[in-house]
Amino acid sequence: MQTIKCVVVGDGAVGKTCLLISYTTNKFPSEYVPTVFDNYAVTVMIGGEPYTLGLFDTAGQEDYDRLRPLSYPQTDVFLVCFSVVSPSSFENVREKWVPEISHHCPRTPFLLVGTQVDLRDDSNTVEKLAKNKQRPLSPESGDKLARDLRAVKYVECSALTQHFDPLSLSLSLSLSLSLSLSSSLVKRGLKNVFDEAILAALEPPETKPKKRCMLL
Repeated sequence: MQTIKCVVVGDGAVGKTCLLISYTTNKFPSEYVPTVFDNYAVTVMIGGEPYTLGLFDTAGQEDYDRLRPLSYPQTDVFLVCFSVVSPSSFENVREKWVPEISHHCPRTPFLLVGTQVDLRDDSNTVEKLAKNKQRPLSPESGDKLARDLRAVKYVECSALTQHFDPLSLSLSLSLSLSLSLSSSLVKRGLKNVFDEAILAALEPPETKPKKRCMLL
């Protein structure tokens, strides 16, 4: 059975672990969220063939900067996450995360993922941001950054609300249709994030020929 390795990176507290737990268990971890999510694997059917989707969480704190890259070898696709209500995490995508994965895995495709979209219209969250002369990030901002950094695309979701059923163990994708990779529309939904990651791993953009990364 072929394996697709998907590694999730981004600042601490942007919801990476919640994203993975919500996707794989259909539950939101409201009481306790582990710092580092245990590696998880699900089986998906693509074009009638079974694939193992391996999901790898990483710690975003600086304390783990030297250890985190140990999880990068043989990665097929990265999910670079930021919270749409955390401008600093958005800035760190450009300043830290994309440079880091590009250094270790220069030819591995990545998606830019905006998380916690349920808080974009939350009055308390908006008020707190306004006190610092900030505001939630728009889908257009995420889409522009994705294009600037040459991400496969920008997607956004909420691990809390999910928008729709997060997990389909019989995922069916038509890999002959590349529209889902070229569309400029911002797609939303938890399941869609991982559908797009699978597509990016199996059909990398022509400008980034598929080449698994190695630890440098």
